[in-house]
Amino acid sequence: MTNNELAPHSLTRRPSRSAATTFSAEVFDNEVVPSSLASIAPILRVANEIESERPRVAYLCRFYAFEKAHRLDQSSSGRGVRQFKTLLLQRLERDNASSLASRVKKTDAREIQAYYKQYYEHYVRALDQGEQADRAQLSKAYQTAGVLFEVLCAVNKTEKVEEVAPEIIAAARDVQERTEYYAPYNILPLDSAGASQPIMQLEEIKAAVSALGNTRGLNWPNSFEQQRQKAGDLDLLDWLRAMFGFQRDNVRNQREHLILLLANSHIRLVPKPEPLNKLDDRAVGAQMKDLFKNYKNWCKFLGRKHSLRLPQGQPQEIQQRELLYMGLYLLIWGEAANIRFMPECLCYIFHNMAYELHGLLAGNVSIVTGENIKPSYGGDDEAFLRKVITPLYRVIEKEAEKSKNGTASHTTWCNYDDLNEYFWSSDCFSLGWPMRDDGDFFKSTSNMAQERKGAQRKTNSRSTGKSNFVETRTFWHIFHSFDRLWTFYLLALQVLIIIAWQRISVADIFKKDVLYTLSSIFITAAILRFLQTFLDLILNFPGHHRWRFGDVLRNILKIIVSLAWVIILPVFYVNTVDVLPRSIKKWLSFLDTIKSSIPTLYLLAVALYMLPNLLAAVLFLFPMLRRWIENSDWHIVRLLTWWSQPRIYIGRGMHESQFALLKYTIFWLLLLASKFSVSFFLQIKPLIEPTKEIMSIRRIHFAWHEFFPNAKYNYGAVVALWAPVLMVYFMDTQIWYAIFSTLYGGVVGAFDRLGEIRTLGMLRSRFQSLPGAFNTCLVPTETKQRKKFSLSKRFAEIPVAIDMAVQFRGRESDLHKRILADEYLKCAVIECYESLKNVLNTMVFGETEKRIITIIIIEVESNIARNTLLTNFRMGFLPSLCKKFVELVEILKAADPSKRDTVVLLLQDILEVITRDMMVNENSELQELINNSKDTGRQHFAGTDEKPAILFPPLVTAKWEEQINRLYLLLTVKESAIEIPTNLEARRRIAFFTNSLFMDMPRAPRVRKMLSFSVLTPYYKEETVYSKTDLEVENEDGVSIIYYLQKIYPDEWNNFMERLDCKKDSEIWEKEENILQLRYWASLRGQTLCRTVRGMMYYRRALKLQAFLDMANDQEILDGYKAVTVPSEEDKRSQRSLYTNIEAVADLKFTYVATCQNYGIQKRSGDRRATDILNLMVNNPSLRVAYIDEVEEREGQKAQKVYYSVLIKAMDNLDQEIYRIKLPGPAKLGEGKPENQNHAIIFTRGEALQAIDMNQDNYLEEALKMRNLLEEFNEDHGVRRPTILGVREHIFTGSVSSLAWFMSNQETSFVTIGQRVLARPLKVRFHYGHPDVFDRIFHITRGGMSKASRGINLSEDIFAGFNSTLRRGNITHHEYIQVGKGRDVGLNQISLFEAKVACGNGEQTLSRDIYRLGHRFDFFRMMSCYFTTVGFYVSSMMVVIMVYAYLYGKLYLSLSGLENDIVKYARRKGDDALKAAMASQSIVQIGLIMTVPMIMEIGLERGFRTAFSDFIIMQLQLAAVFFTFSLGTKVHYFGRTLLHGGAKYRATGRGFVVRHEKFAENYRMYSRSHFTKGMELAMLLICYRIYGSAATGSVAYILITLSMWFLVCSFLFAPFLFNPSGFEWQKIVEDWDDWSKWINSHGGIGVPASKSWESWWDEEQEHLNYTGFLGRSMECILSLRFFIYQYGIVYHLNVARGEKSIVVYGLSWLVIVAVMVILKIVKLGKKKFSADFQLMFRLLKFALFIGAIVILVLMFVLMDLTIGDIFASLLAFMPTGWALVQIAQACRPVVKSLGMWGSVRALSRGFEYLMGVVIFAPLAILAWFPFVSEFQTRLLFNQAFSRGLQIQRILAGGKKHK
Repeated sequence: MTNNELAPHSLTRRPSRSAATTFSAEVFDNEVVPSSLASIAPILRVANEIESERPRVAYLCRFYAFEKAHRLDQSSSGRGVRQFKTLLLQRLERDNASSLASRVKKTDAREIQAYYKQYYEHYVRALDQGEQADRAQLSKAYQTAGVLFEVLCAVNKTEKVEEVAPEIIAAARDVQERTEYYAPYNILPLDSAGASQPIMQLEEIKAAVSALGNTRGLNWPNSFEQQRQKAGDLDLLDWLRAMFGFQRDNVRNQREHLILLLANSHIRLVPKPEPLNKLDDRAVGAQMKDLFKNYKNWCKFLGRKHSLRLPQGQPQEIQQRELLYMGLYLLIWGEAANIRFMPECLCYIFHNMAYELHGLLAGNVSIVTGENIKPSYGGDDEAFLRKVITPLYRVIEKEAEKSKNGTASHTTWCNYDDLNEYFWSSDCFSLGWPMRDDGDFFKSTSNMAQERKGAQRKTNSRSTGKSNFVETRTFWHIFHSFDRLWTFYLLALQVLIIIAWQRISVADIFKKDVLYTLSSIFITAAILRFLQTFLDLILNFPGHHRWRFGDVLRNILKIIVSLAWVIILPVFYVNTVDVLPRSIKKWLSFLDTIKSSIPTLYLLAVALYMLPNLLAAVLFLFPMLRRWIENSDWHIVRLLTWWSQPRIYIGRGMHESQFALLKYTIFWLLLLASKFSVSFFLQIKPLIEPTKEIMSIRRIHFAWHEFFPNAKYNYGAVVALWAPVLMVYFMDTQIWYAIFSTLYGGVVGAFDRLGEIRTLGMLRSRFQSLPGAFNTCLVPTETKQRKKFSLSKRFAEIPVAIDMAVQFRGRESDLHKRILADEYLKCAVIECYESLKNVLNTMVFGETEKRIITIIIIEVESNIARNTLLTNFRMGFLPSLCKKFVELVEILKAADPSKRDTVVLLLQDILEVITRDMMVNENSELQELINNSKDTGRQHFAGTDEKPAILFPPLVTAKWEEQINRLYLLLTVKESAIEIPTNLEARRRIAFFTNSLFMDMPRAPRVRKMLSFSVLTPYYKEETVYSKTDLEVENEDGVSIIYYLQKIYPDEWNNFMERLDCKKDSEIWEKEENILQLRYWASLRGQTLCRTVRGMMYYRRALKLQAFLDMANDQEILDGYKAVTVPSEEDKRSQRSLYTNIEAVADLKFTYVATCQNYGIQKRSGDRRATDILNLMVNNPSLRVAYIDEVEEREGQKAQKVYYSVLIKAMDNLDQEIYRIKLPGPAKLGEGKPENQNHAIIFTRGEALQAIDMNQDNYLEEALKMRNLLEEFNEDHGVRRPTILGVREHIFTGSVSSLAWFMSNQETSFVTIGQRVLARPLKVRFHYGHPDVFDRIFHITRGGMSKASRGINLSEDIFAGFNSTLRRGNITHHEYIQVGKGRDVGLNQISLFEAKVACGNGEQTLSRDIYRLGHRFDFFRMMSCYFTTVGFYVSSMMVVIMVYAYLYGKLYLSLSGLENDIVKYARRKGDDALKAAMASQSIVQIGLIMTVPMIMEIGLERGFRTAFSDFIIMQLQLAAVFFTFSLGTKVHYFGRTLLHGGAKYRATGRGFVVRHEKFAENYRMYSRSHFTKGMELAMLLICYRIYGSAATGSVAYILITLSMWFLVCSFLFAPFLFNPSGFEWQKIVEDWDDWSKWINSHGGIGVPASKSWESWWDEEQEHLNYTGFLGRSMECILSLRFFIYQYGIVYHLNVARGEKSIVVYGLSWLVIVAVMVILKIVKLGKKKFSADFQLMFRLLKFALFIGAIVILVLMFVLMDLTIGDIFASLLAFMPTGWALVQIAQACRPVVKSLGMWGSVRALSRGFEYLMGVVIFAPLAILAWFPFVSEFQTRLLFNQAFSRGLQIQRILAGGKKHK
């Protein structure tokens, strides 16, 4: 009997899930258990298992679970406990009677005893004694038996059964022992039962396990696990646990981690270690070097001797000590929780614990007690967590609370970096060990503030506080971090202006006078240096209590010295200049006595001032010297560098090699030469003469009241003229960078061989070289030569060859030549012929038949050899023969035994066609055989039952199936291979893969010799798998997801239908299995976790395939890989089969962890996502899920939350816990995603770690190249080995709409050509998210794979790149491998993403990382860093500011009357240059520049003709509008973050967006970022048209302002242009109703912003609630610009009668006051009269209306008021009103105290209403015309139209049944 036959039925239920994919909605019926009752979950699982077999036992299990739950929480005070108990009690009441009726025995006690005995003897023992026991089943069986015994004891106690049968007691003891024996494991079954597992049989694993088991010489505590001590099962990590009090599961986790690290290092050693099963010292040494590099550098930096002290003895003793140190570090790291973000804090902990470890091993004796030294914190269980980690965690938690969820100023609390940097100073050692509770680190900043004020100041005690850097919120950080760049640009500007102003030629530059004039730049440099020094002091002042004496002294000296230079240089300079005012000359008269020496003194001063810069320039040329100086610990070197920059732990020695330096220096020199040439000749020089003319104009007739009428030189006009030009000067480097990086990236890409194969036609031309390229790249060199295989898929050649033979008329040699001319045709003919021969020889057994076939083959081949085939065979019958063969092969494919007679008939027909129809001459031997058969009456191929002539059905093997399928394709496929595959995505993937084989990549090692790696995917609560409801539910337009996908992927849908064998869509919904497949199909086309997991598991599939090729023998290769992928049960159980060995190697090399932080909560709440995640684990057994478990634990009457990091896997369709590691508190103290990654990183394995987001995908063919990519870590990439390998992405969401296409192209250009240039030559590529591959050991010892401080690390990923670079890492970029990536596809989604990135860049600008990179990089690398990070956003902001500066300058000139006088002057003098300057346009379309890299990359990879056509189509689809609109998003959020903060993560949503967004939704989203700015610019342009003088006519005005009107239109109308159905009349009507309802709705507590304008208005001002005084002041100052409208326009009104007095402006304010009074009266009237005195309220409003009309009439009659004045007044007073609203919002507390807040809200609502109407009106007018909507649909979905999609049906709400 087999084990399964012995088992009870309910316990052998097969998994309902197939290996492909299945989903169960009922998984968690018994898993929804409150966290405080988690211990009863296993009991309920057992009850569920045995329900069908023994209902009464299941009932008893549930009853016991209820009792246990009541004991755990008697008062039911825990969350969800009362509801759970109630439901469980109801279930018990319902099941009691029915289960009692089915009870076999008389009592419950006997019932459960009998069942327990039966279960143990008939199932557990039988299973255990089987020849090949299944470990998983055994483990589960013992756990079930343990639960049953626990219930049995409880039932016996209840029924007062005192005696239990001895055999049951014996069985229980055996179960208890065996349960520990079969402990759950992750990858390595390290318990006693696991020794026979295939992975444990690998020599490298044996070596590592053996080395860890060497506990010789270690003293064990007597009380520690005595049984295991006796058995000798304990290893080095157990000893560390006994000594230092680590958690048990932490030890288990890190034991596996360390073994895998050592094993992988050991197996890669060259030369090969002997013996292989003994751990080589070189492997241990390599891991020691990597693991402790940062620690040793830290000790060296602080001047301390490290604690890694090795004994002088046997190699085994040294190796044991090294393993103890490594184990100790990993155990500290594994339990450190949030402290992992503080790597130097970990170094401090390790330093002290390693010192104690050395003392323990050396037997050191305490001077005080005279006893052997013991660890300071003892070895109690969880001692390390409680006594070391928790106190440190409490400090972080306390600081995180001060951040007020990221809203508090960064200066008021300490982030992770501040706390970590405490350990960069030797002060940290004052904490001592054990750490003092009153140490500086444990004091809060608030306590410190009190100490500074109070009497405790005398103690000189300091808290951690802000250290080294303070993230003060100010725009000045842009200058502070990149002062060298701004100084360089300002000095260059000064030089260019001087040269242009004085008309200096190139030949005159080196003249003495010219040089003296140009030398004034040193004065400017001194002033800027003083500014930088001042900013250093001011911005970092909040952290002054942490300053050392040296820091204070340096700051004071720098201030003094820089101030001295600011004084000395101007004094020495001005005395050399003759043209000076007399007062200054008189003041400097004391220098007259030494005037002759002044030039010499000035030159000496300049020389002395420049000395440090000259030294820096020399060091710049020798980066090796700079690296040595910065890393040196020599005191003389430290003294010399003390002045230049503070000595901090990171940012030292980052300089690249001389060759890399030369490359990026040349890049920037060429760029800057181009930039300054254009700036000089096109920007600066043309303005010099107009400027001189303007300054020379006198007697200006001002049109308003001028406060300084006698001021000379017209400085206001000069500023208005120059401001936009200077903005362009500072930002156009960004444009030059785009151009140069595009050109350079294109050239590098061409040399990298990108785009060599971009079509299937190109693939065909390179097809012959593909196998060689494949072998070169992907087949390891050690692999012995296998039988050659063909990659040919040219199936269409046989029908071509048949037609050619039938129709050919000529010599046979000519036909032969024609066939040989096409290599593929020749191969196809030969392969088809040989395959048919092989099939016939395999099938035919009869002797006569075999002889007939042999004769025919000989006849054919002899005729071919003699070139007489056409002569002796009639080719006209060849199609008939082919048809018969096709029928035969079709039957062989089906292998239906009932078709045997048909096969016989077909073979007879084939014989007849050949012998009778085709052969011209009879073959005597053949004819004799045929005649003999006729004479005997025997049918050919029929045979007899005893002696069959043919074998049918044939023996089906993987090899046979493949051969038959291939032969069938060769005979039947008639299409040209150039059209196969038809799917565009398949073509793209094939083209990229084949192209990548010709690119430069390292050779692939054997799988066993490759670097091991992990993939980590953070998941929060996004979509996992679409449910049936998700697919069917329709949006407001009536479009369901499944209908949408059918139309987007029509060919894939047809294939799916074919696979399911369904003819109609409705048939799919009839079967449950089909629905499951449908859910999977849809989920794999969305941005779901399911898609990501499927993609990442391709790595494992690829590794298994490659391991098969490495390990299989020739016969196994011939049998094919399919024979291994579908193993028999015997192969699965066999420990030595090829299948199990391949699985073991794959486990050794690859781990995938999805960190689903909320899985525990989702599981307990019955959330469908938890079920879906479990199903993913069931379908992917090697997938691991990490989550944070929040458990309520009770101590007496007090309940407290305890947090755990938990790792689980799937086991028998349920989740099984592997590790549970207790945390000191909630894991999320900072940003969510990095905290999620951090908690799970301890469960990853290997030397490399790939960061994958949950909107990514992967491809099998790309996974094949992962070995090559990992080898890059060992390649030469400059001075330092790579620490992050950059990988390109393919954006798979580009085909949905034009917006998705734009976004896809933009993102593609960044992840390809953009990052290519960043890595080569600029050396400033950082980490931009995913899918980069990290050097895992490097990063886990240096703070992890991201930073998590709240707010400042909003863009958490890029800080990993900053951190890696600052810690002397090296980041590369590789384009021969790619990973799929989903992007946002709707405008609102895209805008949210852009907002998130812009906010992140705003926070980056304030960060210490950017400051340190800006100061520690050399000049040109600093330039690269700036323009590729925050500089891009600064430049974008300058573009918009430039438009403002230009238009406000024009407004000033036109309203003041300056422009009129200047233009008249220019016309009078005929000064064309001045006229041109006054009428110039000043705007740069940076949106168009964004397309330049795209076009280059498309041209490179898909051809420049395609690129050009794409560019034209993009412009026709309004790409420029999209990029201009996107510019507004970036600028708004970047600027607001810098000014006020409030940056937060914005969830963009990753659904399918082809739906209409309501007008109100768009208004809410873009009102502040775009609409207000667009309206302001429109008003400026209107004012300029009305009052400007430079543009003499409409044509001139249009030419000047066209680009600005384009900007305005983009800002105001882009959301509606790109909104599906945006111009459909019905939608317009609905949108207006919705918007009207929204804007008139009152807010209130709990009313969301989407329902009420007031709630939204308050939400929009949220950032002002947290900003500081400077932020509010800046907001008020910026709002002052709106007052210029009123000030200027009122003087141009007819009613002003040309009066210029200030009284006119003063009187104009009466209008504002009147409006405010009227609003207040109406509000008060409404409040007092509207309810009870409705008539009175109406009369009041009527009186106000009549009063206003009377006043207007009087003004028309008495004061010459005109209609034009009324419109002009609107232009004047509306901006003033808006300014008052903005200022009131900034000063909200003051306005509220004055009782004016209601009026402000009413005024603001009026403005919003007016703005909404102005924007809405053009939309409504256009919606009248039906063709507009048609045009917009075509515009939006051109890509979809080109693919033949029914997009209008989608938009119109087409249903799936149509």
